[in-house]
Amino acid sequence: MFKSFIGFLLLLCVFNQQSIAADKWLTKFAQDIQLKAQKKNLPGYTFAYIEKGKPASVVVYGKESKSGNPIAVDTVFRLASVSKTFTSMLMAKYVAQNQLDWQMPVAQLVPEFSHVKGRSGELVLQHVIGQSSGYTPNAYDNLIEANYSVKRVLTMLSDLKPLCQPGQCYTYQNTLFAVVDGYFKQRHSSYGQALTQTLIEPLNMPHASVGKVGLESSAKWARPHVAISNNRWRSTKVQDDYYKYSSAAGVNASMRDMVIWMQALLGEAPTVVSTEMISQVTTPLTKSKKEVYRRQWRKFLSDAHYGLGWRVYDFAGHTLNYHGGWVQGYRADIAFSPEYGVGYVMLMNAESNLINEFTPDFWARYFMHLKQTKLVAGSIKIAPKTVLNK
Repeated sequence: MFKSFIGFLLLLCVFNQQSIAADKWLTKFAQDIQLKAQKKNLPGYTFAYIEKGKPASVVVYGKESKSGNPIAVDTVFRLASVSKTFTSMLMAKYVAQNQLDWQMPVAQLVPEFSHVKGRSGELVLQHVIGQSSGYTPNAYDNLIEANYSVKRVLTMLSDLKPLCQPGQCYTYQNTLFAVVDGYFKQRHSSYGQALTQTLIEPLNMPHASVGKVGLESSAKWARPHVAISNNRWRSTKVQDDYYKYSSAAGVNASMRDMVIWMQALLGEAPTVVSTEMISQVTTPLTKSKKEVYRRQWRKFLSDAHYGLGWRVYDFAGHTLNYHGGWVQGYRADIAFSPEYGVGYVMLMNAESNLINEFTPDFWARYFMHLKQTKLVAGSIKIAPKTVLNK
């Protein structure tokens, strides 16, 4: 399943010469980001390049903590908002099984939250997962981080005047995902149980879990780190805050798990994650104008939308499905090109903005590599057959 690298110096598998040549651009990328990580004394990270139908290439760097074990493919990280990619697929699965409907009103999903309404229009499941509720973006994230109760946060949210009608504008939220958690609780279950039974276990993801207990009970897990200066870090405690909104930011996974998840997104597990479900959650729904001005990304982006748990970018003329995650002490990125059947995942045990540079750089290099490969292939001419006179 894996072609693994430690840093980029130690190859754990033997390649033939053709494979080594094909991976030169990837090795160069790994070398370049490691130098930048070393300059910033980054605690640790792992990234993977996944191509449909082929073994994944995985790079690991650094340690779980200052005196901890080296990062490995089985080291578990928090995914933060990359969790939303799992939640959208879980909801898509329930919709496919006729247990839910994207147009089901929030008041019907969770009667307890019937006071959470949109502006001049009913708030439905699609608005929650598709980040188009109309409420002020990231409304009351500060109260999540202050450990206010979920009920209190949602009550305060319902008092806000929405900016637009549901479905009419992009308004990213974490608080509203409490609706998803509430739906499973009222069914005498939990988001974690539903995700495990519906996706994690069927996909055989060995280390994936939901919640703080799941993270800290892992045999190997990366400790969170926060910056104390430009290139100094300290480990910190795992915070409970966003774990209370598990469908928004509560999933944990190792790179081994994320490779499996990406392979499913690339269509390699159709009995669990169907192509129809993948298409459904990555269909652009709401334009997200500000995304095209993201630093490090803006020179590549010409258009940006939000689907259902996925950002959908036009990256240098190519469709790129992407999501990032950020909670205290961790960063995560996931992206894939449906056009070329290629995916990328990066996990960090530090709140480093380097990830904002690494991910677009990876895709810029990949598409350049693709372009150069096509040019080389197009320049090769087959010599005409020579007919010898008898």
